[in-house]
Amino acid sequence: LNTSDTDAEKYIKIFTLLSKETIEGLVQAHQGAPHERLLQKRLADEVTTMVHSKEDLENAKKASDILFGKATADSLRSLDEHTFLDIFEGVPQTTIARDLIDNGMDMIAALSAETGFLSSNGEARRELKQNSISVNKEKVKEDFMLTQKDLISDKYILLQRGKKNYFLLTVE
Repeated sequence: LNTSDTDAEKYIKIFTLLSKETIEGLVQAHQGAPHERLLQKRLADEVTTMVHSKEDLENAKKASDILFGKATADSLRSLDEHTFLDIFEGVPQTTIARDLIDNGMDMIAALSAETGFLSSNGEARRELKQNSISVNKEKVKEDFMLTQKDLISDKYILLQRGKKNYFLLTVE
């Protein structure tokens, strides 16, 4: 996607199997709205599909939406376990016992004492008051309790502080 408009117009002719008419239509649409980067997006889609597969393209788009877009808990749950783990590979994580969430785990414990995601209970309270904590991509308050219903693939809970700090809980 990080390609100039001129290069994208050249590359889409070279690296795709799109018809001349399709390419001309894309170029025209792109010139009408260059900020939408239609050529770059279509080029990325076509090359990814050729090199990998249509399914891999869809998984990559889901991953991108989850990491950089407006993902929801439902979109996280729609992923198979393998794709979910691929997306969050390298994210700090810890394992907690299932019985900790059976009766509900309060957010302060979930963020600090039990998991180590945040360094202290005070930091956990501050972050919750500032509305910067999400569970499975949904904002939560201090009175939120982690329960079985929050599990993704019956095993994972995704904690997030701000836009970029993720932490994965594995529940066993």
